[in-house]
Amino acid sequence: MNAIDRTPADLLRSALAADPARPLATFYDDATGERVELSVATFANWVAKTANLLQGDLSAEPGDRLALLLPAHWQTAVWLLACHSTGVVAEIGGDPAAADLVVSGPDGVETARACSGDRIALALRPLGGRFPHAPEGFADYAVEVPGQGDRFTPFAPVSPDEPALVVAGRELTGAEVVEEARAEAARLGLGPGDRVLTGLGWDDWQGVAAGLYAPLAAGGSVVLCRNTGQLSEEGLARRVADERVGLTLL
Repeated sequence: MNAIDRTPADLLRSALAADPARPLATFYDDATGERVELSVATFANWVAKTANLLQGDLSAEPGDRLALLLPAHWQTAVWLLACHSTGVVAEIGGDPAAADLVVSGPDGVETARACSGDRIALALRPLGGRFPHAPEGFADYAVEVPGQGDRFTPFAPVSPDEPALVVAGRELTGAEVVEEARAEAARLGLGPGDRVLTGLGWDDWQGVAAGLYAPLAAGGSVVLCRNTGQLSEEGLARRVADERVGLTLL
């Protein structure tokens, strides 16, 4: 964490400069058996590719509104940081009809059709796999993103004082996201190298802060778990031990 970081994208850049090889996000889906581990460098590469897709192919501009209809997932984290890198406002669970573009998982496709702008669908399959057949009217993220550039430079600097995130109806600027992420990290007792395991949903600030922003701000990492109801107490205890987790939030 760098004291001069003022946007979430700054936090990621600082993490990349400090130690690109350290784990940043480990994702489990207990319904499918999936496990994915992303280092800071790997995560930042996904963010860069997604930001290039947003800015280039989708012609998104700072201030555009993106309705993000995705669950707590590592690819959701990528989309949030890509929005922050381009100045696009990420609205978690936002109204597609009022958005400039929409990003949806399989369960949100019908709702997402209300967006008159670009529509991106994610299959949320293991390892970022594509749909067997993309939903009609949607671009398949897994098809579009691999060919994007590995480095990203915004056409215009992203202001920390402009809106960056809407969650549970609350709008935050980039600077406010950083400030509140640091406060949440302090409240949770997170510091450099700490690992937090969370199964919280991302439909409110506490959930998305625990699953992304607070560990990023603290220089820690997250074990992000989906469908934890299918995990036994013994299985959870093993995971906590194996992943060297210091804090569990379910």
